[in-house]
Amino acid sequence: MIVTGLSGSGKGSVLKTFEDLGYYCVDNLPVELIPTFVDLYRRAGGEIHRAALVVDIRGGQALRQFPPLYRRLHRELPTTLVFVEASEEALLRRFSETRRPHPLGPELSLREGIREERRLMQEIRAIADVLVDTTDFTPHDLRRFVTERFTASERARPLVVSLVSFGYRYGVPTDADLVFDVRFLPNPNFVPRLKKLSGRDQRVVAYVFSFPQAQEFLGRIKELLRYLIPHYLREGKSYLTVAFGCTGGRHRSVAISNRLREELGREKISVRVSHRDLLKVS
Repeated sequence: MIVTGLSGSGKGSVLKTFEDLGYYCVDNLPVELIPTFVDLYRRAGGEIHRAALVVDIRGGQALRQFPPLYRRLHRELPTTLVFVEASEEALLRRFSETRRPHPLGPELSLREGIREERRLMQEIRAIADVLVDTTDFTPHDLRRFVTERFTASERARPLVVSLVSFGYRYGVPTDADLVFDVRFLPNPNFVPRLKKLSGRDQRVVAYVFSFPQAQEFLGRIKELLRYLIPHYLREGKSYLTVAFGCTGGRHRSVAISNRLREELGREKISVRVSHRDLLKVS
């Protein structure tokens, strides 16, 4: 495993989780030393079964050598590149909370440093095998994701379904495998008594599912997932992100996501849910 991505996005937490899973871990390994480490890994035989490295912007100019190096390594050895990222606002908040400087130095403002790092890491992001957006993850969520996504097992692991609600006015989630537009449902935002509530409130849930098309939609989605999950598992997929979007991401998409989680949970399908735009104010 090679972990990379944006500063403040949670790479350190990902590496610690890999360490707890039994990986031999190295943080901030210079790009020039990756071939040397790979040779040591191969010669170690059974002593090191799995390894995880962090390579990031701290590598400086040598980072430009990484994409071709990774492509060659990927052909020679089973390797996965994990790119960890988060929204600009989330990164600003995390740096503010920890009071740590950005690795690109004091000559740039924090926001400028984040944007410049994102630009410099674009080529590496483009070749990543796994993209992890930690914007809405708590440390516990991130640890659970890494554990569920990468835990090796003799037997086949169940596919984890991640349900994400979002608002179209804020953009479609970039990591979604399947996206469904629920704006065809009547909008609680236009009902005065429901406008300031969210899809977590039972009054909003009752309103949304009072319409037969909501019930039918939920049933059709369940049937689709029942059909798709075995096929995804057969192809080696272990994590499926299904996004539901409404206008602002507060009412319909939230209610649908939560109800689907309940329905799938009763069928012993591993499900997590997150509401990307629930707390945003338009």
